[in-house]
Amino acid sequence: MKIAAISDDETTISQHFGRAPLYVVVSVEDGKIISKETRAKTGHHTFAAHQPSDLAPGERHGYDAGSQIRHQSMAETISDCQVLLAGGMGWGAYESMQSYNIEPIVTDVNSIDEAVQLYLDDKLTNLMERLH
Repeated sequence: MKIAAISDDETTISQHFGRAPLYVVVSVEDGKIISKETRAKTGHHTFAAHQPSDLAPGERHGYDAGSQIRHQSMAETISDCQVLLAGGMGWGAYESMQSYNIEPIVTDVNSIDEAVQLYLDDKLTNLMERLH
């Protein structure tokens, strides 16, 4: 199993999925971390030239065609992962990750290692109220 976490520093989980520049991908076998790797992640810094269009009345952030293309780009890098850990993200990104068979989990746990272990122990709470 592989678990991806968004990060700015390769140690802690970033607070916003779209802004984080890195994924830390943790490989797990038999309930134990066996390896970690860092992968570059596309995000707001990558798409700076592509400003999102104004939302129509009632339209939610992250559901327009441009956002869906950006989410696909972000998901491709971790397509071999089953889980994504983030400190926060938008509903559009959350549902996009689900559509790529990646289980997004929003957490207030800062340490990647601690969050992975809590997930493996089935004790990591998905804080849906942090979605925007």
